[in-house]
Amino acid sequence: MEPAPDSLRPARFIDSDHPAIQAYAAAKAGGGDDLSRALRLYYAVRDEILYDPYGVTLTPEAFKASVCLARGRGFCVEKAGLLAAVARAAAIPARVGFADVRNHLTTERLRRIMGGSDLFVYHGFAELWLEGRWVKATPAFNLTLCRRFGVKPLEFDGRSDSIFHPFDASGRQHMEYVADRGSHDDIPYDDIKRAFAQHYPGMFVGAQAVPSGADFGADGEAERRRI
Repeated sequence: MEPAPDSLRPARFIDSDHPAIQAYAAAKAGGGDDLSRALRLYYAVRDEILYDPYGVTLTPEAFKASVCLARGRGFCVEKAGLLAAVARAAAIPARVGFADVRNHLTTERLRRIMGGSDLFVYHGFAELWLEGRWVKATPAFNLTLCRRFGVKPLEFDGRSDSIFHPFDASGRQHMEYVADRGSHDDIPYDDIKRAFAQHYPGMFVGAQAVPSGADFGADGEAERRRI
C-alpha cells in the first residue's frame, strides 16, 4: 500500500512549505536515496533542536514545525512535527504518531508541574515512508541531554522502529508505552489540548507553572548526581 498524498503535502502544523523548513531540509538532507537523507534529517532534528518540556505552551502557533525550528527547541510533539515537515520538504512521505507513555526518568520539577503524574499523554514521534513501509523515528532527546541524564541516545537506522529504550544506560526502567494514539497527517492539536487539560489541569497556572529560566537538562543532571 502506498502512502496517502497528504503525507507529502504541507499542513497547518507540519508546514513543510515554510521557507525556513525548505531551507533546513535542503541543507541537512544531502544527496543519496531516501534512506540516507532521512537519517541525516533525523540526527539533525534530534541533536540540533533541544528537547524542552518546560517550554510547552498550548497556543496553536507553538505547535508549528517552523516555530519549533526558529526557537531551536521543543518537546516531543513539536520535534516530531518538525522531523515530519523537513522530511516532506525533502520529498520523503511523513506523518506523526502518538502514544501515552510512562516516563520513569523525569525531574522533580516536571513531576510537580504535571501534578505528580508520570504518564505522558500524546508522546510524539514521526513516521517516515522508507523502502516501502512506515518506520517510526523518535527525535525527542538530543545527545547532550541524554548524556546529562545518563540515558542512551536513541539511534535510527531507517529500517527498524526507533522508540525509547525500555531501560536507561544503568539498566533502570526508562519508558513504558501504555496506549496507542494513532498516526496522523497533521498534529491533532485540539485532541492534545483537551488531553493535557484533563491530565494536567494545573500545568500552566499558579504554583505548578514552569518558572522562567528553568533548565530541564540541568535539573536532570543535578538529580542524577544525588543518586
